[in-house]
Amino acid sequence: MINDAQTAIQNFFRMESASGILLMIAALLALVLANSPLSVWYDLLIDTPVQVRIGQLDVAKPLLLWVNDGLMALFFFLVGLELKRELIEGELSDRRKIILPGFGAIGGMFFPAAIYLAINYGDANATAGWAIPAATDIAFALGILSLLGSRVPVTVKIFLTSLAIFDDIGAIVIIAAFYTAQISLLSLLIAGLCIPVLFILNRKGVTSRSVYRMVGIIMWVAMLKSGVHATLTGVILALFVPMRCSSDPEARPLHEWEHDLHTLVAFVVLPVFAFANAGISLKGVGLEQLLHGVPLGITLGLFLGKQLGVFGMCWIAIKCKWTDMPEGMNWTSLYATGVLCGIGFTMSLFIGSLAFESTGVNLLFDERLGILLGSLLSGIFGYLLLRYSLNRTSAEQH
Repeated sequence: MINDAQTAIQNFFRMESASGILLMIAALLALVLANSPLSVWYDLLIDTPVQVRIGQLDVAKPLLLWVNDGLMALFFFLVGLELKRELIEGELSDRRKIILPGFGAIGGMFFPAAIYLAINYGDANATAGWAIPAATDIAFALGILSLLGSRVPVTVKIFLTSLAIFDDIGAIVIIAAFYTAQISLLSLLIAGLCIPVLFILNRKGVTSRSVYRMVGIIMWVAMLKSGVHATLTGVILALFVPMRCSSDPEARPLHEWEHDLHTLVAFVVLPVFAFANAGISLKGVGLEQLLHGVPLGITLGLFLGKQLGVFGMCWIAIKCKWTDMPEGMNWTSLYATGVLCGIGFTMSLFIGSLAFESTGVNLLFDERLGILLGSLLSGIFGYLLLRYSLNRTSAEQH
């Protein structure tokens, strides 16, 4: 019995959809706790003050912000590693293959933001959240794809993954450009001095993880104190991790770090983040709350803006013959994939926590409600549409 249970657990974690399923479980658990008599304990947990002090250096934050600023730096580090690999030797290294997902990502960021801003026009506090519906959660989206089994063409997964990478690049740029607090020049200078150190380490072929960790921690603390969001440290650090080792041609440091981090991020970091951020009380939620500008803008941005933006820009690129329809895909499956891009859970929650952090107005409930509703609608409709497309294609082949 014990061996059977161990085998079942091992098989689950080998599943491609396992990380997405675990994210869903963590989010649902947070929702259940936040709407139960245990909600007081849930709030106490995520608001627990945690302080680290070394001499005059003092970092004090509630547990929620340690998760969002600290653990999520590991997520962004993994994103940076994947981005560098893809650009140098992956799908994004072929210019022809990046045109379609690149156009889709541009439309998938512009249209949701435009819809959100149109709905919240004139509300200075609400408009701070314009970037929330511009993000795609690749773990959830691939989890939905995996529910359809091996019938899903590999090109669909490649297209969705490539588009999500561009989406992540856009999110990183948005965070760096628009969601920074008051800048501390001294802290920013210290963080900036870490970059030439990383450059030298890279050129010298240094592959010691402890050295990169030490520099990364110094940069993270400096970024945290500078006003620029600390999670960007992860991306910067990843770009300097060597692809290969000059002393050992067989060693591939970047690939090894990416492989080792993937399990930690997929099965610990992201579920913990989902659990800490998805817990909203639905008590008293009615039509008035759903039609408020922030949740309505996010819901429509994710559900309508994403599918219209992704599909519309891809349609233009293909019709103008700038690129071709990927083999194994058709217009219906392309549109369905665009719908799935409306699942914006992780990155949307993250951007939302930044967007309303400095407004002085508590709109976190509104943004979380919109993210959950928009992602849920996109996931269900995208799944049903893609299933219809695959069934139709299978029937035509027979």
